[in-house]
Amino acid sequence: MKRLRLAVFRSNKYIYAQIIDDEKGFTLVAASDFRDLRNLGNLNSLTNLEKAKEVGKVLAKKALEKNIKYVWFDRRNYKYHGRVKALAEGAREGGLKF
Repeated sequence: MKRLRLAVFRSNKYIYAQIIDDEKGFTLVAASDFRDLRNLGNLNSLTNLEKAKEVGKVLAKKALEKNIKYVWFDRRNYKYHGRVKALAEGAREGGLKF
């Protein structure tokens, strides 16, 4: 069973995540608080940690719709705390397995 890569990018303002198939070289699923959380209503009331957790849940939902269940977590050079950790927890709550 091949595992796909869940890559995280964190800017000062936004957080992005995508699931990448490295063998074929393209992105299968992507989510960000910039694009995918607009339908939640008032984003100003959410903290950055809550937004990151929601991005993880949205990514997991999109992945499960495409039958993606297992990924490996690529946090790059970011420490596993704060928004990166919240995104991972949200993805796990959404059903992804790392």
